[in-house]
Amino acid sequence: MRGKDEGRMSIMNRDLERTALSESRRLAGLVDAYDAKAPLSQAWTIPASWYVDPGITDLERRTVFDRNWQMVGRVDQVAEPGQYLTCDVTGEPLAIVRGKDGVLRGFFNVCRHHAAQVMTEPCGTAANLRCPYHGWTYSLEGELKGTPDFKGVENFDPAGHGLVPVATATWENWVFVRLAREGLSLEEFLTSEFITEIRPLGLERLHWMERRHYAFDCNWKVFVDNYLDGGYHVPHLHKGLDSVLDYSKYTIENGRRHCLQSSPVVSDGAEVETGAVRKGDRALYYWIHPNFMINWYEGMMDTNLVLPRGVDRTEVIFDFYFSDVSDTTRARNLASIAVGQRIQDEDTAICHSVQRGLASRAYGAGRLSVRREAGEQLFHRLLHADLKAGLDTD
Repeated sequence: MRGKDEGRMSIMNRDLERTALSESRRLAGLVDAYDAKAPLSQAWTIPASWYVDPGITDLERRTVFDRNWQMVGRVDQVAEPGQYLTCDVTGEPLAIVRGKDGVLRGFFNVCRHHAAQVMTEPCGTAANLRCPYHGWTYSLEGELKGTPDFKGVENFDPAGHGLVPVATATWENWVFVRLAREGLSLEEFLTSEFITEIRPLGLERLHWMERRHYAFDCNWKVFVDNYLDGGYHVPHLHKGLDSVLDYSKYTIENGRRHCLQSSPVVSDGAEVETGAVRKGDRALYYWIHPNFMINWYEGMMDTNLVLPRGVDRTEVIFDFYFSDVSDTTRARNLASIAVGQRIQDEDTAICHSVQRGLASRAYGAGRLSVRREAGEQLFHRLLHADLKAGLDTD
């Protein structure tokens, strides 16, 4: 019987290997369907299959979101020893905590006993990290310190059962993590050129006021494409925003892993509600690969964090910042947030419409505007590089 069981297991393993190889080849075909070397004047978008295929979604999780740095929270949330925040990066639960030694560390928020989430609140302050399931307790530095009723367990070394660390770093107002063990440092990923470029904006002088969550019935890349179309859709979809931007002087500048879209801000002919809260010389819209945006106006900023929640579901987290968050400016700040809310409401329907069209037999890929969509091409090229690298190491 043992020989027959081993034979059946061997056949099953071979079948699984063949299935995995077949899927890898199928995905390679989908990835290779995109020409990343084409100049913008000859370029197409990435294929529609990339937006609707579960295999691509899984490959993105293992490449785009594992290997690139992800923004997960604000530095002010974890400024003091004992302060922590929890988050989820494509299904991986994480906890970021400031140790008693003042060092900021990130851990997989998974108890080493039976895998329960150790810290269950979005943020807070704690003297230690204690799992609510069986009471296993970890120090703020991730070391296992308490294991109730564990006497008599042999060959068990607490030193080898601390929380599993994750690469963690900060830049400007934000905390970033990298799930992959090896990779570029955050500074190398952002590039010194980009860090130098954005420093004069003085983002540290802006104060967080509010967070809002938006649900989109589309693939996460649809939202990013919409953001990176160089203002192409603004005159047609966002009449209020269009009234304060000089569309003819809208510019697009690509870096290695970021894009800056920028426009002069105008007051003549501005819609009343938008014009009252969107002022200054220029509007700056930064995208950082793969899913973080910084929208800067004089005296205010909002950020967008784009999170895939399924093949055709996306969560976008907005954080709103202002130079003054005192009671005297509250009404104006809320009016500014309301303008942002209206823009997202306008984008929600169009992103859903695009997702439906991407699933249609009538669509395979589209052309790109040389004048407007250089940022979108950069995004697609970086995606292609991430996916290719993942396939080459599978």
